[in-house]
Amino acid sequence: MAIMHVSACLAGRFQPRSSAAGTAFFPDFLPREVEKIRDLPAREMAKRIQRLPVQVSFSESSILSSCVMPVVQSRSRPLVLLHSFDSSCLEWRYAYPLLESYGLEAWALDVLGWGFSDLEPLPPSSLTVAAKREHLYQFWRSYIKRPMILVGPSLGAAVAIDFATHYPEAVSKFILIGASVYAEGTGDLAKLPRPVAYAGVSLLKTKPLRLYASYLANNGAPIQTIIENANIGSLHCLLPWWEDATVDFMASGGYKVSSQIEKVKNKTLIIWGKEDRIVNSNIALRLHRDLPDSVLHQIPDCGHLPHVEKPDVTAQTILKFVRSVDLC
Repeated sequence: MAIMHVSACLAGRFQPRSSAAGTAFFPDFLPREVEKIRDLPAREMAKRIQRLPVQVSFSESSILSSCVMPVVQSRSRPLVLLHSFDSSCLEWRYAYPLLESYGLEAWALDVLGWGFSDLEPLPPSSLTVAAKREHLYQFWRSYIKRPMILVGPSLGAAVAIDFATHYPEAVSKFILIGASVYAEGTGDLAKLPRPVAYAGVSLLKTKPLRLYASYLANNGAPIQTIIENANIGSLHCLLPWWEDATVDFMASGGYKVSSQIEKVKNKTLIIWGKEDRIVNSNIALRLHRDLPDSVLHQIPDCGHLPHVEKPDVTAQTILKFVRSVDLC
């Protein structure tokens, strides 16, 4: 009922935009380049992205926060799907429909500063780690309202651990995928003069760098897949506030959660691609040792983002974990 009420309140909040072919409709707040995406799961998920108002202490007005909402609530703990560094909820385009088909309640959220939320009303230099944390909490408090299974891929794992150490009542279990949790923030990048930081950030959205990142993240994918994944992963960079948000994050020092890992007592599923070229799979063994109540599932012939590269295996592994914890 709560989800139906939110959906009703959102009716008319955005106008769908048809593609040139008139065959697909996208929210008008997405960059027009979404119409050029050929990947059907990405197109379908993009059509479902909504913006929900979230009130935070560092903004006078609510932040219209982008997410994909579940169609129905389930009896299981809700899954809240975060994404990796400088990405969006579209990262879950392949696994999300599978999770829904299993009857799981899944919310795919954009971490504040990335994705497709409306950041225009925010004051300068406000998109810090603390702001991301508060925004996620206020979203949870406003719409989810139950302890959740928090799913964090790559840097999203650091977002999840940081969040749970401050708001333990909101998190029941963890699922960490290719977790980047031992790096010490943005390091010396936090000390860069802002003009230099802006110059560096502008390189992040260049096509060569995005293609290289896509190549590293995918294990042996064909070139067309690498290109399409790079295009999908770059859509949010076309929003006018993306550079400001990324510089703010760099200047804030980023996530430093290695000292918080030992505080995690929640049952945790660790998923890792054995051929991960971004965060070595040996880190999975270390994290498994450091989290006393954890289960490790390594996926053969898989790179950094199993939910993108091996969505069937990833979704089935998540389902098995959710069912096991529901029995506890």
